[in-house]
This record gives sequence, C-alpha cells and structure tokens, in this order.
Amino acid sequence: MVTIPKIEDTKLEAICAVLGDTAAGLTGSEIGRLLSRCSIDDPMPSMTKRHRLFEALRSRQMKDDCANNVLAFIQTAMDPVRFHGKYGEFEDLRGRLNEVLCFGGLHVAEDGKLRAVPKAETLGEAQVRAGRLRQLLLQRHVHLDVLRFCRAELLQENYFHAVFEATKSVAQKIRERTGLTSDGADLVDEAFRISSPRLAISSLRTDTEQSEQRGFINLLKGTFGTFRNVTGHAPKITWPIDERDALDLLSLVSYLHRRLDSAARVPRSSQAP
Repeated sequence: MVTIPKIEDTKLEAICAVLGDTAAGLTGSEIGRLLSRCSIDDPMPSMTKRHRLFEALRSRQMKDDCANNVLAFIQTAMDPVRFHGKYGEFEDLRGRLNEVLCFGGLHVAEDGKLRAVPKAETLGEAQVRAGRLRQLLLQRHVHLDVLRFCRAELLQENYFHAVFEATKSVAQKIRERTGLTSDGADLVDEAFRISSPRLAISSLRTDTEQSEQRGFINLLKGTFGTFRNVTGHAPKITWPIDERDALDLLSLVSYLHRRLDSAARVPRSSQAP
C-alpha cells in the first residue's frame, strides 16, 4: 500500500469544518459510528463536531505517521450508499469538501472515492474545481436529471456544453417515455400532438387544457431551436453563455423535466389509427 503523507493541520482543520458543519455536515452520532468503523479512536466525544473530528483524525495520522486512515475515513463518510434518497445533500457536501481537498491535490469523485488531481493554488481554482455552477443549481433545487446529464461539463464550468447536454437530456427523456426515435421538432410533434398524443400534460378535455398542451409543445420546440440547435452547430466563440444565462436555461430545462415526469402516457390502443 502506498504511504500517503500527513495532511497539514490547516488543511485538516478545513476538512473537518466541512464534515462537521452544524447545518450540512455529519451528525454527532454519525461521526462516532464512522470513527469506530474506521478503527479510529474518538478521544473527545463531548467536543463540538469539527473539533472532535479534527482531534480524532489528527491523532490517528500522528500515530500512523501518514494520512492513509484519514483518507479512508473521508471515503467512508462519502460513500454514496449513505446518501440514498438524498442526492442533493451528497452533491452539496461533496462540492464543499472538494473546495478544500483540491489544495492537497485530491478530489471526491461521484462514486465517493478519492482521486488525485492537480493541486490548486488559489481560491479561484478551488471554486472552479468544485463546480460553482453545480452548487448554484443545487440551491435552486433543479431536477436531478439536469445534474446527471451535465456532470462533466458543470464540474469544468463549461457553460456552452452544459447547455448542449442539458437540452439533449429533454429529448432523451421524451424518447424513453414514448419509444419514439426521432429528434427535435419532429419528436415533439409526434409525442404531444393534440389529435393523437403519446404524452399529455393534462386530460386535454377542455380548450384550456389543449391550449396548455400546445404551449408546452412550443416551449419544447423553442428550447431546442434557440439553444440546442444553435449550440450543436455554432462554434463556441460565437455563442457566448455566461453563468447567469446558464443558470436560467438549466432552470428552464429542470421545469421541462418535471412536466415530462408528471405527463401521462396515452395508450396507443385508445387512439385512432
């Protein structure tokens, strides 16, 4: 096993401040269970969480003369299984932890495992590595599918390709829910046409409900036409997208995903041929 050098106290304190955060970190009982699971002594269980955790981890790495067990604790704490049903909480904690870890050349990946990355030297680099855009989207409570389809682009703060991937995810969901294979405006028409829809966002019994369906059709087509088609064919330099644009667009995509999730499938047998 490779021996990992001890983590400096200042960095270890920052790590423990994130993991022991009062609002969004580990609970006191979780800290106790995780320390025990990792065979790390808990010398001061009555202290505040961040100080308790710091003393426990610092003492262990002093005893080992390396940081191997400290990093094993971090990976155990960030095991995705522990966050089942709490994806947003996992991503929030992971992002804040990575802001600190990248100064030591480490990064918690999506599987909860630690990976080596180039060391960050400035706060700006740390924020980019941790994915500022991802954190802002989490604050907006965007649909999880927006994050899943844009992971790499969001972590790289690549707004242009984040937009492209997010809009593609909407078409993919329509195909998955309908079995259709087309794309763009043709896909939207086939899936939502009033006369024989495969998906309906309401009962379509009244003029108002049918008007809403047409409006949703136009919103989908407008999203594809304005963003997806342009980003798919225009050079990046000719289509500037800043952080505010990306946040607003990805919030729109989040809305589209929620409407698609709640849309009713219309059985083909109940439709006219």
